[in-house]
Amino acid sequence: MPLQAVESRRLYRQIADQLANLISRGEFPAGARLPAERELAQSLGVSRTSVREAIISLEMIGLVEVRVGTGIFVAAPHPVTHRAGDAGPGPFELLAARKLVEGEIAALAARNAKPSDIALLRENVAQMRARLDDFAARESIDQEFHVALARTTGNGSLELVVEGLWQQRAELWGRLQRHFHTAALARETITDHAAIVEAIARHDARGAKAALHRHLDRVVREFQRGVAPDAGARSPVSSSASEGAGDRSPRASRRT
Repeated sequence: MPLQAVESRRLYRQIADQLANLISRGEFPAGARLPAERELAQSLGVSRTSVREAIISLEMIGLVEVRVGTGIFVAAPHPVTHRAGDAGPGPFELLAARKLVEGEIAALAARNAKPSDIALLRENVAQMRARLDDFAARESIDQEFHVALARTTGNGSLELVVEGLWQQRAELWGRLQRHFHTAALARETITDHAAIVEAIARHDARGAKAALHRHLDRVVREFQRGVAPDAGARSPVSSSASEGAGDRSPRASRRT
């Protein structure tokens, strides 16, 4: 009997596909407003972080339009012929993991950094500044910065962990980066990296960890631009670890 491979799909993909199917069937016609993020999360029995990632993936393929302060509206009347997102972890899920892991790495790097390590990190920041207008090159230098930060701890396993986290950045992550990319935001990344390096140069473990956290929190805010969260919504990086534990597969959908 022929067998087909079993696909393990991320939760945000399941949510996005369910909403896309409802739109395709006309449950939400073009111009219709979708339920609020909080309402969708309650109806589906999932966290608001997962709903937000699903909405972003639908926005990236042009199926919905997010109007700040107004809501989420259907932007395309045509049937959906492809899935939203990909099999990788959602961007907020990945950023939450990176904040947890890389914050401790920055603190340990500050304790263990040698002059040669600090010089290498500073050179990396200078290279990124010199390639400000080259998106691909800057992304490569950005990754090397975070890997070099882990290498500075003197623990090779941590270096492999950071490399693994960066390898998890998949299609949706790339779409988000290019969607929100501006030269001003690139300069902010360089400023963030420089602040991390200077804290490490002072052997200020607490300061290095805080600077790393500020950097990733800013990335979250970038990815949230254009998304209209409900009033009082928490940052996905701070909330996803606790909320994610309660996530389960979306229940049978219904129009609310």
